Amino acid sequence: MLIKLLEPLNVPDSLIHELAEPLKTAGHGFVYYSKKATSKEELVTRSENADIVMIANTPFPKEAVIANPKLKLINVAFTGVDHVSLPESLPDGQENPVKICNASGYANTAVAELTVGLTIDLFRKISAENQAIKTPTKNQEKQLIYNGFELKHKVVGIIGTGHIGLEVAKLFKAFQMTVIATSHSEKEEAKKMDITYMPLKELLKKSDIVTLHVPLTPITKGMIGKEELSLMKPSAVLINCARGPVVDTKALASALNHQTIAGAGIDVFDIEPPLPKDHPLLYSKHTVLTPHIGYFTQEAMISRAKIAFANTIAFLSGVPKNIVK
Repeated sequence: MLIKLLEPLNVPDSLIHELAEPLKTAGHGFVYYSKKATSKEELVTRSENADIVMIANTPFPKEAVIANPKLKLINVAFTGVDHVSLPESLPDGQENPVKICNASGYANTAVAELTVGLTIDLFRKISAENQAIKTPTKNQEKQLIYNGFELKHKVVGIIGTGHIGLEVAKLFKAFQMTVIATSHSEKEEAKKMDITYMPLKELLKKSDIVTLHVPLTPITKGMIGKEELSLMKPSAVLINCARGPVVDTKALASALNHQTIAGAGIDVFDIEPPLPKDHPLLYSKHTVLTPHIGYFTQEAMISRAKIAFANTIAFLSGVPKNIVK
């Protein structure tokens, strides 16, 4: 079969060639594009005649599927797959639907640690203090600029107790915090960690920190809007390292500017950064923004490359892994 890696995975090329060697040894073709495509049309061209394509987080168009009836697997070296578009019906000549797999688990630690980092930043005003000391006002004397808060004994509400949500819970537990959660399914592991499940509205009312760890689906899109934000404590903060559209951006900006909530740490947005100059969160009070880097550590990049190639090998061996339904 012909396998094509359509974009770089932020690891050395030497690692890519090392991971591809078993495929070549088994007699499969392997093509690697070391630079990102600059257009949808280029992605379609790169995908031609491939049985398996491997991508990261570049949007993959349905036109590439329609143009290639040989395509059997879209191997996504990422956790979310909402950037992959499939046609509503099978292309001419294609007998089975294209399968999609992901690199589930590669960034659990990276995302969990950023979640805690954003929370500490908001509670201890680290970014604000940094800005204040670098750009002092005319009358500013040596003094404490902001009076922060401690994490110890605070209540953190986790929305979504998948692998990342549970890793976040473990980290917050180390700060002697109370962890509550809401999720579409309750996990025994969470209960063993003394995590209490409750409905979303109750969680929002009780939490000092609300952190999101759900995929983007028709059900979760916009799940945190004006009504939900109004239920939070005025002293509470919202952390989103999941997917941007899970939160209503305009409602969040309004809640921050009207001090309905105390702050927000946001790594994901309704569009991919760089953000347009008029994006409402750029001008919202008490925010710490990062440009979708939750997954982006050196360790996570190596892990996802290994998982992606393992997924390809598993599929070729007839025992596919990490298939997304």
